[in-house]
Amino acid sequence: MKTRLVTISIIAIALVTSCTSSKDLLYFQDEPLSGGYIDSTPEQLVYKPDDILTINVTAADPLAAKPFNLSLVTESEDLVSATGATRMQTYLVDFNGNIEFPVLGTLHIAGMTRIELTAFLKEKISVYAKDPIVNIRLINFTVTIIGEVSSPGTFTIQKERISLPEALGLAHDLTIFGERKNVLLIREVDGRKKFAKIDLTSVNSVSSPLYYLQQNDVIVVEPNKARIRSSNYNQNNAVLISAIGTLTTIVAVFLIR
Repeated sequence: MKTRLVTISIIAIALVTSCTSSKDLLYFQDEPLSGGYIDSTPEQLVYKPDDILTINVTAADPLAAKPFNLSLVTESEDLVSATGATRMQTYLVDFNGNIEFPVLGTLHIAGMTRIELTAFLKEKISVYAKDPIVNIRLINFTVTIIGEVSSPGTFTIQKERISLPEALGLAHDLTIFGERKNVLLIREVDGRKKFAKIDLTSVNSVSSPLYYLQQNDVIVVEPNKARIRSSNYNQNNAVLISAIGTLTTIVAVFLIR
């Protein structure tokens, strides 16, 4: 009888702590379509649809440069008062890779680097203003980091280039449960989502063309086997196991009597 009770207890505990499949924890588990891999990546940031830019033009003659600048916008939290902080208007790169620029009209800029776009605008504006200076800034360069990192989220980058380790640093590094040999990078290339797998334990990752990220990249850190195993344990399991043990003891006592 005691043996039977022990057996029943073991079975009950096993049911309570039943295994959790890795399929319950991993992101993007299906195999991608053929051609979905990132073949290469540009060494410099290139402008893409949905990028938001500020472009400021100056010249020796301020009046000559003025037509090429969007007017400033005043932002005020007080609906009664017209005073408030001013900010530059922005340019949105549309789906076709174009922006609408004062005087010059529609310009196709997708695929250009900052240096290329600066030279392109200076050449166009030079027809109207002598020796123009063009300053361009991408203001919505973000990367998203999810999975087994200490602080997942979407991060705005203040510069035009960031490495994978720097981005992971913004998320306060991988947790001890992060799979370091199989980090997933998702990137939009020519309007299509593509991906790559990166081994952070290999020094070769430093020389990889994927070492520097592009705007809107998504980094996914999978849980390792230790995390998957630990997920089998529910915080309520201890209470349940204790209750089962107590019940077994009570039943045993009554049977002995």
